[in-house]
Amino acid sequence: MTECPSPSRVYFSEKGDFLALDLGGTNFRVLLVRVRNGKRRGVEMHNKIYSIPQEVMHGTGDELFDHIVQCIADFLEYMGMKGVSLPLGFTFSFPCQQNSLDESILLKWTKGFKASGCEGEDVVTLLKEAIHRREEFDLDVVAVVNDTVGTMMTCGYEDPHCEVGLIVGTGSNACYMEEMRNVELVEGEEGRMCVNMEWGAFGDNGCLDDFRTEFDVAVDELSLNPGRQRFEKMISGMYLGEIVRNILIDFTKRGLLFRGRISERLKTRGIFETKFLSQIESDCLALLQVRAILHHLGLESTCDDSIIVKEVCTVVARRAAQLCGAGMAAVVDKIRENRGLDTLKVTVGVDGTLYKLHPHFAKVMHETVKDLAPKCDVSFLESEDGSGKGAALITAVACRIREAGQR
Repeated sequence: MTECPSPSRVYFSEKGDFLALDLGGTNFRVLLVRVRNGKRRGVEMHNKIYSIPQEVMHGTGDELFDHIVQCIADFLEYMGMKGVSLPLGFTFSFPCQQNSLDESILLKWTKGFKASGCEGEDVVTLLKEAIHRREEFDLDVVAVVNDTVGTMMTCGYEDPHCEVGLIVGTGSNACYMEEMRNVELVEGEEGRMCVNMEWGAFGDNGCLDDFRTEFDVAVDELSLNPGRQRFEKMISGMYLGEIVRNILIDFTKRGLLFRGRISERLKTRGIFETKFLSQIESDCLALLQVRAILHHLGLESTCDDSIIVKEVCTVVARRAAQLCGAGMAAVVDKIRENRGLDTLKVTVGVDGTLYKLHPHFAKVMHETVKDLAPKCDVSFLESEDGSGKGAALITAVACRIREAGQR
């Protein structure tokens, strides 16, 4: 859970320069965010994207955070701000127990990360220790937030009705503004708190077993975290291509595809990338794109093969969008019921490559939400600037509140 103001009531007095980190996958961003108020109210951003090599993702925690700090140092030099000390907001998109705005305990790695010595530790402390090891600069780590929260706050800066955040990319997660009277872990009855749902773990207790197929089970069993993040494995970009690959292998074994011959490349885990689903479903050129991808995978396909492969991709992506829509419908209807409203008007801030780049995912998801939550008028606003901007905005609010308390 993340305690923060409702996005509809902030950002009218904040100003200043803030750094932000956005870590949630194999790439991460370092940002300089300049917040201005008054007549020229707005946000100016500069950012640079850095990669995290797999050996760092799978190494030690010290190696991972030293790499992050090295990238911060490079960015500060790139911006001509070497040695400058600024407040920093840290978007950290992994399951955490958040004890305060600047303390977040990593519960478990997801998305392919396995850095040792991090689970059970405060990620802010790990970052500060890495900064001190470098002895080049000091940063005031004010806030750590999940990417869903950062996305909601980013979109809330533009739309005061934005009270839900959704990520559908490599992984998937959601957050929403919950009534304080329903938050058992925190004292107080007034106001609202942003709850990071970690909905990717929905189903880990077996409640989704009736919906999971043999292909979902196969993908889960061979993943880095078997038995965990089961909902995420049915809907997010890291896994959809692998579900398709398992279906294609099964169809080929039955003699329904590729004359019953399985290529060695198709046997390779991860070879059918999720971006292929988007490319195949965008194909309006007599299946030429489908056949080109299959040829790349060492599969000599007929026209019928291409039609079946395209249909498999369509079904897998459509199911993912419908499951995501069902989850979002439950969230917005819960908000409506919590507030005792007959109807609810709400905006969902969304980020993630699957949502943005797949040709049909967003449309199917929107239709599902409309069907399953008919009493909610739901708008979807794409986050153009990512969750890093939201982390900086939360940091700006936290700095202002902290300064007011010190007077």
